[in-house]
Amino acid sequence: MTCIKITVSLPDSLFHAVESLACSLNLSRSRLVSLALEEFIRRQENQRLLESINAAYADGPDPEEQVLLDAMARSQRELVEGEWEN
Repeated sequence: MTCIKITVSLPDSLFHAVESLACSLNLSRSRLVSLALEEFIRRQENQRLLESINAAYADGPDPEEQVLLDAMARSQRELVEGEWEN
């Protein structure tokens, strides 16, 4: 894997937190920052995917889907009819 060096400015408190965590996890600062960025990117991608899925279903079922849903609900009611009575 090819690595590229970059320079990043961090507030003192964040630098010390990174330094402390990297030491406790026995990782280099570079590896810890790489892991954190990978996780951040993964979360952003998942959020975009979730937003796309929500947008696709935001308008509810179309008429054909609603007919199928209604038929499935009727069928389910017929299957369990009388099952819960004493």
